[in-house]
Amino acid sequence: MVFKKLLGALGVGGPSVDTVLEPGPALPGGLVTGEVRLRGGGSDVTVDRISLLLVAGVEMEGQDEEDEGTVVLERFTVGGGFRLAEEAEHTVPFTVTLPWETPITELHGQHLGPVLGIRTELEVAGARDKGDLDALAVGPLPAQEAILEAFGQLGYAFRSADLELGHIRGTGQQLPCYQEIEILPPAGHAHAVNEIEVTFIATPGGLEIVIEADKRAGLFSDGHDTVHRFTASHHAVPHPDWNAQVDAWLKEVIAGHEARATPPSGVEHHGDQHRSGPGTGAVVAGVAAGVAVGFVGGMVAAEVVDEIGDAFEDEEGDEDAGGDDEG
Repeated sequence: MVFKKLLGALGVGGPSVDTVLEPGPALPGGLVTGEVRLRGGGSDVTVDRISLLLVAGVEMEGQDEEDEGTVVLERFTVGGGFRLAEEAEHTVPFTVTLPWETPITELHGQHLGPVLGIRTELEVAGARDKGDLDALAVGPLPAQEAILEAFGQLGYAFRSADLELGHIRGTGQQLPCYQEIEILPPAGHAHAVNEIEVTFIATPGGLEIVIEADKRAGLFSDGHDTVHRFTASHHAVPHPDWNAQVDAWLKEVIAGHEARATPPSGVEHHGDQHRSGPGTGAVVAGVAAGVAVGFVGGMVAAEVVDEIGDAFEDEEGDEDAGGDDEG
């Protein structure tokens, strides 16, 4: 019996875990509801803690090559402190709140590229089992969607989206990574910039929108642009003319980009690199002719889960996003 309990603590014949999320995409700052379904193994055990980890796959560029990694964005405690009998079934319902900065994974039902998941950790007899892993879909907030729609109306084409490990200086960013949405300019601006990169930093009070032109190095440029930050309220979705607002932002960004590329004669310009930490390449290579058009190379849910699982296989069990546990 002692040996049987030892095997259970090490995962051999231990309890099984199946976490089921409510269908449909969540929203940044919104609720994720579901239940953790446990089935006892070959012996009685005490479940000390059930944790849910919001995890994200990121790409990190080193000096020589690009590598993939993972980060824990938030950790939630949803249960624990009960006895699970041999082969018994036990269900733990939960509702947790996502961070406001949670990246967007889909737009109009199309997968954008970032990979998020909810991983369930079960702590039994001092041992931690990574347990179940489920893909998480996150749609845009109304203000984010309105701004993205305006880009599409102005003729900008969405190229891809990815997660960058690092911090955007001068912003209120809290998470260890940020999302870049890469957008191709229309023909009228193609001579000035290769692409536009957009980052949303959401808070309960509204949005910070960081927009920059491509970092292509030119004759007088070191290849890094200064920060162009704008704000929008969550309550401003019925804006009288989002196209005009976004167009004004873009004109400011492009004008700043062109000014930096042609400084006064004899002056060498050095821009401020506003994004710290390793950068990333595009996760999804595809071009859409508008916001509502699907991205090339989108992944179905099962493939997303496989990718998350592969990325997290070597992950240690001591990650911490720095957030507070929720009881």
